[in-house]
Amino acid sequence: MDDRVAEFHRLHETGCFVMPNPWDVGSARVLEQLGFPALATTSAGFAWTRGAPDTGVGLEDVLDHLGVVAAAVGVPVNADFEGGYATDPDGVAAHVTRAVTTGVAGLSIEDSTGDADRPLHDLGLAAERVRAAREAIDASGTGVLLTGRSEGFVVGHPDIDETLRRLVAYAEAGADCLYAPRITSLEHAAAIVEAVAPKPVNLLINAPFTTVAEAAAVGVRRVSVGGTLARTAWGGWLAAAREIAEAGTFTRFDALPDVDGLLARGE
Repeated sequence: MDDRVAEFHRLHETGCFVMPNPWDVGSARVLEQLGFPALATTSAGFAWTRGAPDTGVGLEDVLDHLGVVAAAVGVPVNADFEGGYATDPDGVAAHVTRAVTTGVAGLSIEDSTGDADRPLHDLGLAAERVRAAREAIDASGTGVLLTGRSEGFVVGHPDIDETLRRLVAYAEAGADCLYAPRITSLEHAAAIVEAVAPKPVNLLINAPFTTVAEAAAVGVRRVSVGGTLARTAWGGWLAAAREIAEAGTFTRFDALPDVDGLLARGE
């Protein structure tokens, strides 16, 4: 097992850690400098660098991106691997087998379909997809940590009971960590923690609805931010660009960070 994979597993054993989401090498290196013990890619943030919406980048580009980000930092990197870039379990397994060779310490498999009429895979198939990912990781001998994700709150089906049922099934199928993005209730987070215990739970904090300390208090083990740091960067850039386009003024070009200096520290 690679040292970073072992460290990633260790981080999930006790306490609560924050795993922010860079979208390129520069943001990854600066987040590492800030002292975060692990990082995670963001499918949305990366897609935006390619001029595409979330889920708009194909497997080959994503695999290249995972390798580049993992090689750029010394801390563990978790891969946002969307739905495994396949529907059938064999396809998921084949793609996971490739992903674990990129240097990532973990990856996630989600249960959304991309079909608005049927946004979530049937539970049986969804669990088989997680099981296929588990078997592929085990066969690789890498020990990469597997996160099972249920996307009900993302796709417009915010049913906590169904979410709990799915996450328990994914835990039983071999997921090491469980995750339901877009929940915004500590009560729901606590219910997930209880349902899948003793396996760790990831909480997405993409709005100021809670704090790391409050999440830790209900048993959350891992916090991520998804594409929200990337959206924050886009927000600042867009505000400045609009000011120039609409007013011809440049007031936002003040008190800006020394990006060269930040990146030089990581060399």
